[in-house]
Amino acid sequence: MSRTATASSSSVSAATSDHEIQSLHIEKEARIDAPIEIVWESLLEEIGPQSTMPDGKPFPMVLEAFPGGRWFRDLGNKAGHFWGHVQVIKPPTLLELCGPMFMSYAATNHLQYRLAADGDGTQLTLTHRGFGQIPEEHREGVKRGWQYKLDHIREIATRKVKH
Repeated sequence: MSRTATASSSSVSAATSDHEIQSLHIEKEARIDAPIEIVWESLLEEIGPQSTMPDGKPFPMVLEAFPGGRWFRDLGNKAGHFWGHVQVIKPPTLLELCGPMFMSYAATNHLQYRLAADGDGTQLTLTHRGFGQIPEEHREGVKRGWQYKLDHIREIATRKVKH
């Protein structure tokens, strides 16, 4: 489910809607047939060195998995893209990240991964909230993008269970 709300300043006209402040709220859930510890490890791998784009292209990230740790894409030679900081980490049940994430414009985001043991599996809930000058195509694209990320976490965890 997702909700999008729009608020605009009186100095912004309808013709400049890309400059209006937008909010974003996305919630996605996935049941993964793996113990919570394995899903936690898979989550950290997926948002870190095992990250890929929806087309399968590698998109490795660095996550410093401690409070205040950075989450970023290291392109080498002191180049890269800062995505956020670890706001809360409580292995193996909660990870919260805040920052600009993939948005290279005036925006800020909060991303929460909540894990709960569910029998011999795990319930994983992802909540993404953000606000800023978020273009419509990005508000729509993140829904598909987060679903891909959840599916990739499931794929990594399934591989780990089999081995």
